[in-house]
Amino acid sequence: MEPRIRHQEKAPREGRRHGAERALGDRLLALPSSRPREAGGPAPGRAPREAPPFWRRAEPRQGAKPRAEKDGRSRVGVPGQGRGRFESCWTSPSSPSPSCWSLLEPCCTSTRLLDKLQVSLGLLQLKKTHPFETMLKPLLMYQSGLNGDAVENHIRKKLYENGVNKSLQSNFAVMVKLSEELLRKWLSYPESQHVPLYQHMLGYAMKAVTQMALGSSFEDDQEVIRFQKNHNTVWSEIGKGFLDGSIDKSTTRKKQYEEALMEIESVFKKVIKERRGRNFSQHIFIDSLLQGNLNDKQILEDSMIFSLAGCVITANLCMWAVYFLTTSEDVQKKLHKELDQVLGKGPVTQEKIDQLRYCRQVLCETVRTAKLTPIAARLQDLEGKVDQHIIPRETLVLYALGVVLQDRCAWPSPYKFDPDRFDDESAMKNLSLLGFSGTQECPELRFAYMVATVLLSVLVRKLYLHPVEGQVIETKYELVTSSKEEAWVTVSKRN
Repeated sequence: MEPRIRHQEKAPREGRRHGAERALGDRLLALPSSRPREAGGPAPGRAPREAPPFWRRAEPRQGAKPRAEKDGRSRVGVPGQGRGRFESCWTSPSSPSPSCWSLLEPCCTSTRLLDKLQVSLGLLQLKKTHPFETMLKPLLMYQSGLNGDAVENHIRKKLYENGVNKSLQSNFAVMVKLSEELLRKWLSYPESQHVPLYQHMLGYAMKAVTQMALGSSFEDDQEVIRFQKNHNTVWSEIGKGFLDGSIDKSTTRKKQYEEALMEIESVFKKVIKERRGRNFSQHIFIDSLLQGNLNDKQILEDSMIFSLAGCVITANLCMWAVYFLTTSEDVQKKLHKELDQVLGKGPVTQEKIDQLRYCRQVLCETVRTAKLTPIAARLQDLEGKVDQHIIPRETLVLYALGVVLQDRCAWPSPYKFDPDRFDDESAMKNLSLLGFSGTQECPELRFAYMVATVLLSVLVRKLYLHPVEGQVIETKYELVTSSKEEAWVTVSKRN
């Protein structure tokens, strides 16, 4: 059974497939549009075409040539229409598309973010690391790698990564406990009951992140519920309100966002104050930051990024993984076989988790099939060149990951959920180059992989996961890909 996801239907025209992601690109860059186009369809006057294969060279869209190498394209005198810190895209006036789709095509397009030059590339060869904070911090008005001392930023990044790694190592028992709590809840349901998958995965991820970032006080469900309410308010505006400018049009929404952000920050400030200079039996994410030479403001900002991004990435990775498993009995059977061989009847341990190769393949294929993070960003370390375009040093470079993750030239049968494709080392290398595996893996995704692996190890050992008949999932493209509506599954107990 092939996953029934709306964006993966094989429409006759390739342009339909990436329509939603193009809309995301337009919102993120706050690009002006001279005339509306229907969501999900190709731009007027433009013939649909295949997504660029990995090795295709970046080319500018048809239109006037750049006046100079560093221009990117001829500039148009249209003021920016997004939030104040964004300027309009420099694009050719004769371009056939009404707005720039630079996140999704192999072109070099320029704009400005926080007074820094920004370009977008649909090109894999120049892809390096893409810390999630590069996009998230400016939206929260926090200091990002776009500013500040390079050495200080490097040290801060290492503290952040070490904090994620150590919190995972020190809190493995917490992940197992939370997974077993969810298992008991699902076992109590009758087999015909529809389980609200995203709701449960978000709750699971929220508990994992808060307990591992903020400590044991978040074992209290009421604390988690209060935190989750504020988290959802903040993330919904980051995912939509800031990117399309709609938050500025509603004083009520803006006030709710600011109040929710203030409440979350007050929680972190309280924990930072309580734990500074003291030792606790449980090592959490904030403890690692406190051990570095960071001030309270820096610790607050990094803790906020971890909690916001960690919750959403983990929840959606878990949700998509369980959903895809319900659509493939063969994959579920093979995963259960591996769990039985590696874990036997013993407990889930950190040493054995590392041996679950096929489970990791399932999660890698989940990231690819769902296009979990459809865009990425990094700061250009050195001046570079793509065709006739110069990319200056310290330029913010955005990448169209959602396109290359389902490029048929790199991934045979790209719309099929097939974890076996990662038996091939070249497939794993492609994923590593995109920053979804290996040394370039972002810390939040590394956290999500571990939490999701523990969850699947606990659930699939004891349960059969079933799809709901007739359900079609529609995807929502923002900074992290989620389902537009609730995804439902049913479960039954294994003998």
